[in-house]
Amino acid sequence: MFDWNRSCSYDEQHKRRFHMTARSRLKKLAAELALPPGSYDLRSNKAGIAVSGEITLHHDRAYIQVGQFGMSSGHGILIRTCKSRTDYTGGANHFVSLDMLDDVTALAAAVHAITGIGRNKTLSSDRRAA
Repeated sequence: MFDWNRSCSYDEQHKRRFHMTARSRLKKLAAELALPPGSYDLRSNKAGIAVSGEITLHHDRAYIQVGQFGMSSGHGILIRTCKSRTDYTGGANHFVSLDMLDDVTALAAAVHAITGIGRNKTLSSDRRAA
């Protein structure tokens, strides 16, 4: 498991792994949410030496950004609605733990609950059982 809470500040090698691993997990999140190819962008901004930078999945209706900006609170994934991929302010900010990157299914459920995008696997499972 990746140590999401180990600071990337002044550690270029760890920052590189942080970005690579977060990007990979966001790709898995896009697949878990069944986002069609071309309906989202995946960007990485390494920023300066003293910060983690951020990795962003920007969908037509959701903005999800990973970074170590909430280290003291334990939060590092920003989730909010948006109106397009040119909307960088969007709806209200919601934060979840960086550790959710280790459970992409749970992260997808959180994204779905906040933004409404993706499939609701719980609902689908309940319908099949009925």
